[in-house]
Amino acid sequence: MTAELNLTRDPAHLRHGSNIGQPMTRTDGTLKVTGKARYAADNHPPGMVYAVIATSCIARGRVTALDVAAAKRHPGVIDVMTPAHKPELAEDPDAKGNPFAFRMELLQSDEVRYANQAIAVVIAETLEAATEGAALLSPRYQVEIARVGLDAGEAYAPPVVGIGNPAEVRHGDIDAGLAAASKRIDATYETPAQYHNAMEPHAIVAVWDGDRLFLDTPSQGMAMAQMRIGGLFGIPPGNIHINSPFLGGGFGSKGLVSGPQVLGVMAAKLVGRPVKLVLRRSQMYGPVGHRPQTRQRIRIGTGDDGLLTALDHEARVTTSSFDDFYEPAADASHTLYASPAIRTAHEAVRVDTGTPLFMRAPGEATGSIALESAIDEAAFACGIDPLEFRLKNYAEVEPTTGKPFSSKALRQCYAKAAERFGWAGRPLQPRQMRDESGFLVGWGMGTATFPALMFQGNARAVIRADGRGVMESGAHDMGQGAWTALTQISADALALDLEQISFLSGTSDLPDAGIAGGSAHTATVGAAIHNAGAAVIAKLAELATSDQRSPLFGAGNAGVVARAGRLYRRDDDARSESYAEILARAGVAEVEASGTGAADPAAQSQYAMHAHGAVFAEVKVDPELGQIRATRLVGAFAAGRIINPLMVQSQLRGGMIWGLSFALHEEAVMDKRSGRILNANLAEYHVPVNADVPPMEVITVDEHDPHVNPLGIKGVGEIGITGSAGAVANAVFHATGIRVRNFPIKIEEVVMGLK
Repeated sequence: MTAELNLTRDPAHLRHGSNIGQPMTRTDGTLKVTGKARYAADNHPPGMVYAVIATSCIARGRVTALDVAAAKRHPGVIDVMTPAHKPELAEDPDAKGNPFAFRMELLQSDEVRYANQAIAVVIAETLEAATEGAALLSPRYQVEIARVGLDAGEAYAPPVVGIGNPAEVRHGDIDAGLAAASKRIDATYETPAQYHNAMEPHAIVAVWDGDRLFLDTPSQGMAMAQMRIGGLFGIPPGNIHINSPFLGGGFGSKGLVSGPQVLGVMAAKLVGRPVKLVLRRSQMYGPVGHRPQTRQRIRIGTGDDGLLTALDHEARVTTSSFDDFYEPAADASHTLYASPAIRTAHEAVRVDTGTPLFMRAPGEATGSIALESAIDEAAFACGIDPLEFRLKNYAEVEPTTGKPFSSKALRQCYAKAAERFGWAGRPLQPRQMRDESGFLVGWGMGTATFPALMFQGNARAVIRADGRGVMESGAHDMGQGAWTALTQISADALALDLEQISFLSGTSDLPDAGIAGGSAHTATVGAAIHNAGAAVIAKLAELATSDQRSPLFGAGNAGVVARAGRLYRRDDDARSESYAEILARAGVAEVEASGTGAADPAAQSQYAMHAHGAVFAEVKVDPELGQIRATRLVGAFAAGRIINPLMVQSQLRGGMIWGLSFALHEEAVMDKRSGRILNANLAEYHVPVNADVPPMEVITVDEHDPHVNPLGIKGVGEIGITGSAGAVANAVFHATGIRVRNFPIKIEEVVMGLK
């Protein structure tokens, strides 16, 4: 029989009685709460030793001396890996063979490119000995002046931004649009560097066995890590086995293998023993990516009717002195608001930091807080309520391409969140509301958007003689619940109850699931699982319909449908047979098939694919001290088909909290003299704690988008940031009448404005 999707039940008819859509608790929850979930650093192979990185305390220059002898005299120290004493690599770590091959520091010279760069690795019998040995190295430097900040050097136009996006996009005549405007906004916004602080730091346990390599390490992309490590060490990627069943957060920083992970592999090769290397919290501020600083100038023109006549968004971003990643901040203005003229452009400045890389909602997070603040300013200049202004100007089609997208869902998000929040009672003018304690109260809103991406991933489905099913895919769960959601999709793909299937993931010997990033993993792997399920049931159906002893014999034209572990003749429900019966009569122990999930080029060429949302925020501000506290957040999101409402609620809340953090808390403070990060710890690098997080409500808006992928799935991990940051910033303005354009919003700027 031909393998058809409807063999497993068409996605459009899975609303009732399906595992998909159910608020299932985490399949891995018991392991995590009982401490039985093994993360990378929990592994201790026999004979394992410890490696500790010694990092640079300067941002630019050279290491002129290391007291290796002192470190080696320490009891327990086995060896010290330095540029003069290290395993040779098969390829230059600065070589860039593909867009995802970013340069990394692997002790190839004595050059220092940024503070916190690895300058040596000490290997010892104990963690304490390795740590003390690293301290004994007492490095000396030839110091050069560090280049710090957005004005550190001459700006230049990057060749691309993000991964292959054009640095400049023009649609219509910006100058004519601004000239025709009756109201104009010209404002500049700045966002700081932000650094990855996942609960689980980057770690690796590396074991060499000849030319085979066994790794326990957190990874959002095991196949890509195999390719990169295989190239560096001159071994086939298939010789590398990566075990990564659990990640304590990733947010993009574990999407690509990092320098410290490779240094752990090098250390194991140098000493010929298993090695564990775990970054200290402070060491994560540099080699594992970050969100760069931005300065964004936005010019908006509007007519007397409040409609946009022009939207011009320019972004200056920092990148490292030695590599090329450019935050696509201005691209946020491509997709939301209709204007006859839109221009987005980027320029870059090289500074002495680690290379900025992907950090949750890269580009959208930095760009949307500026865009949503500017849209709010334009609404105020026109004397129009910010919600009404957005409704007047929201795009029915993607403005710069003309491709249609599910824009009606955004209207529903606006309406549902506004009603729940009580927006209709908002006074237009700022500083009009106070609470019973005399605190200034402000209400703000922001529009959320994120592209509905898909990469390529694979899955393998097996139906066994006992009627149970197995689904395999080397998927990644960063803690967001992917393991659970993919198990639910697997159960429906195989038409079995959850108790009848096993979902295997988290190791590199399983089918390549692609990268877990861009809020695309559930859609990508889910489609692969769905197709694998359809293919394996097609094989099962072929066995049954070609066997004269089966009640399904001859059903090839009518077709069969799978339900609850049985195949039914489509035109006669009375004729059915269980999976186990089919396999037993055929004398087959199991059947298996593979499936691939990938974006449909034809659909992508015709449609713009985005998830949408709207976030409303309330803040209260002490009129004397300027202290700001968010007191309510309400968000409504249309993100395609919801696989697990419980997990989706959690992800959207997490995104909204990060948006709050972006607006009010998070900032890496750089010492302009030394180029060192002054708050490289969780004591002074501020993120919201429980006391900072207000009551929050998340509304999911039903959305059926048949074009994004066969299951209609869109991502939810990143979209919550994009509307929330702007909503909080706009609420601060509404409370105080002070428009702060440097983020995070600081008490001193509010206090000075209130005086």
